[in-house]
Amino acid sequence: IKERKRFLGDTKHFCPVVLKENFILQPGNTEEAAKYREKIYYFSSAEAKEKFLEHPEDYVAHEEPLKAPPLRICLVGPQGSGKTLCGRKLAEKLNIFHIQFEEVLQEKLLLKTEKKVGPEFEEDSEDEQAAKQELEELAIQANVKVEEENTKKQLPEVQLTEEEEVIKSSLMENEPLPPEILEAILSEWWLQEPIRSTGFILDGFPRYPEEAQFLGDHGFFPDATVFIQVDDQDVFDRLLPAQIEKWKLKQKKKLERKKLIKDMKTKIRVDMIAKRRAELILERDKKRREVSNFFFFKTGSHFVVQGRVQWHNHSSLQPGTPGLKGSPHLSLSKC
Repeated sequence: IKERKRFLGDTKHFCPVVLKENFILQPGNTEEAAKYREKIYYFSSAEAKEKFLEHPEDYVAHEEPLKAPPLRICLVGPQGSGKTLCGRKLAEKLNIFHIQFEEVLQEKLLLKTEKKVGPEFEEDSEDEQAAKQELEELAIQANVKVEEENTKKQLPEVQLTEEEEVIKSSLMENEPLPPEILEAILSEWWLQEPIRSTGFILDGFPRYPEEAQFLGDHGFFPDATVFIQVDDQDVFDRLLPAQIEKWKLKQKKKLERKKLIKDMKTKIRVDMIAKRRAELILERDKKRREVSNFFFFKTGSHFVVQGRVQWHNHSSLQPGTPGLKGSPHLSLSKC
């Protein structure tokens, strides 16, 4: 009752120093108050109060009322609740910026990673990656070119900065960002043009209690935080059909990859058998050529074959046997 009877200054219960310097409506502390021209002003800190008392005329209205900062709204809710759709339509209607917090984080990594980061974007399990690797190796052995989709290699490891590593870890492990990273990101929206003077709807932030606490501790005050609540069944109806189609497509690719691996192994086995058969035929033909070049001649009680002596009982050879006089057409089997 006592507070209501007080005559508040131009900035009401908000700190005039923060409004002047940062263009943010930050609630003042009732314990840090000062009176100027019969009006009460509240301040966010003792330092802000000292600045005001040194030059109060810089922080109060003169001929015209003080200009209020633009609308800043945080929009939160579970996945599938419609945050992005509502935020986009509302931003268009109010002519302010629509910022998707996690999309901003993804953009900071996308230039290097070339794909989005997070559990929902990790399409291939370790088994699937091993199957793809096996398919690549088999394709090389079989000398066969398969579709790029089936043999798409993992992107090489990229060198991320310390800040990028922290952002990646936050997306992968669903953890809050540390204060120094949040400070750099949020300052751009609250303190830098053109967003500073235009306003925004921040979609999907804060995500954790620690990030909500950070907003208050560092003076990043939204005008409102809207939480969209939705029944679980509505979320299932919105998200499940797309997830089922994604799963079906994934299973189809998995079966195609298994069949391709089986066909590759069969082809490699057939090629190896054909290669071995060709080698055996080549060896046989080589031996036949060597035998066809042998010639025999008689000298005394033995036959000489290309300088190698092979002893025979010549009594078993019939006189007049064709080829015994050095015929080049005499086969080894006849000998």
